[in-house]
Amino acid sequence: MIKHTDHFHGSDLEKIEARYGIKKEDIVSFSANVNPLGVSPLLRSTLSSHIDAITTYPDREYTSLRNCIASYTGMEADHIIVGNGSSELISLFIQIHQPKKALIIGPTYSEYEREISLGGGTTLYYPLREDADFVLDVSDFTTHLNESIDLVVICNPNNPTSSCIDRHIMRQILDVCKQHDIFVMVDETYVEFTENMENITAVSLTNYYNNIIILRGTSKFFSAPGLRLGYAVTGNRDLIKAINTRQNPWTISSLAVIAGELMFTDRDYIEKTKSLITSERSRIYRLLAEHPDYKVYRPHANFILVRLLRPDVTSQDLFDKAIRQNMMIRDCSTFPFLDNKYIRFCFMSPEMNDRLLACLL
Repeated sequence: MIKHTDHFHGSDLEKIEARYGIKKEDIVSFSANVNPLGVSPLLRSTLSSHIDAITTYPDREYTSLRNCIASYTGMEADHIIVGNGSSELISLFIQIHQPKKALIIGPTYSEYEREISLGGGTTLYYPLREDADFVLDVSDFTTHLNESIDLVVICNPNNPTSSCIDRHIMRQILDVCKQHDIFVMVDETYVEFTENMENITAVSLTNYYNNIIILRGTSKFFSAPGLRLGYAVTGNRDLIKAINTRQNPWTISSLAVIAGELMFTDRDYIEKTKSLITSERSRIYRLLAEHPDYKVYRPHANFILVRLLRPDVTSQDLFDKAIRQNMMIRDCSTFPFLDNKYIRFCFMSPEMNDRLLACLL
């Protein structure tokens, strides 16, 4: 198991406050990867007017919510499982599948490895190569798949590289995994930020493959990490039954149900988010690509990975410089296969992005 040293997560504003003496309310977090538009005005007003919902239990089957998600994803409602954030669903899936050996495409989010380890499994990493701009070489990757592996874990788009795998590539992976009886868990937390989401999301593949589960949440795109609402999509009915049997009742609050039934139909908010992220992603990538001190990798999510080329500057140096100007970026030295020459930050409003660029450039 790869050892992870202490670091500041995008939600660790209290730790930052204690370490640097900066009020957490004054910190602009470029590390949390959350939609800069904040909570949708429509969602804010709707929740305020439905506060009395907390006096009743939600529907135990979450039928209306699952129907809304089904419409949003273009899937059948009986393929949808809802949970207390995607974290709960990852944990439940690992507990049920009980992989003895998992292969994770990295560098990536450490929670996958942690959950597998808690279940008694071991983890191997398939490293994305820096000299290939962290783009997956599917031909090489599939040669590492065999019967000794129970599970493949893919974050798509990937955190922290912001690279992605197109659906036709995912299909190749699923075909080989099917031959070796390998299940595939795909985390699509950031897929809604992509410019060509229809070519990237693997949701439709759940109609044809029973060895895949796709996880999504509302924390990042809908700027609602405190809501704790996530969902999974799979065509494996045995898995759906097992998760529903193991999952605690009423795992989602009444207010989260109301929010979910609204946010997936909030087209104005969804389109404004996509427009903002697409514009700022292109602009910032272009500016950094032209700078001699940095190497950048083409981003597909709402954040960008940057390699520092100056020998006298480390990721910790830039973290300190930014936080002293009340801006928090991610020092990526704790990710597997990365070192103290990598930072990651998400795209905020143009004004906030300009502030950070002035600090970095």
